[in-house]
Amino acid sequence: MHIPFLGNSILNPALAMITWTLIMWVWMYATRLPAMSKAKIDPQDAAHPGSLNVLPAGARRVADNYNHLHEQPTIFYALMFYSHIVGVSDNLNILLAWSYVGVRVLHSLLQATVNIVLIRFLLFVASALILVAITARNITFAL
Repeated sequence: MHIPFLGNSILNPALAMITWTLIMWVWMYATRLPAMSKAKIDPQDAAHPGSLNVLPAGARRVADNYNHLHEQPTIFYALMFYSHIVGVSDNLNILLAWSYVGVRVLHSLLQATVNIVLIRFLLFVASALILVAITARNITFAL
């Protein structure tokens, strides 16, 4: 059974996650560059670790999230491509993949705005459990 609003390719959620990462990249520079200018930070000073710790929390949170989108989601991308290649791209895996994207978007929005750590942690755990479910389904298929 095809679920129309989810699309029929497991690669669509991967494209959505890439798109979201690029949106966060734009958001990061839209907050970071004005904050650096206001703090009179020479761009060359950013070459030194910790030099941007003087920026306001809002600018740092968006940058932190952008960095986080290059950590756990790398497993997601690998799973999406693996699932596509071996043919485990049924409706359940597609639904799980879109759920992962949704949870990560919520995680980003929470971290970049109010940054309530306990809720952010729960969203992180939820996203990890979705990856576990997709992985388990792929392992089951491989056996």
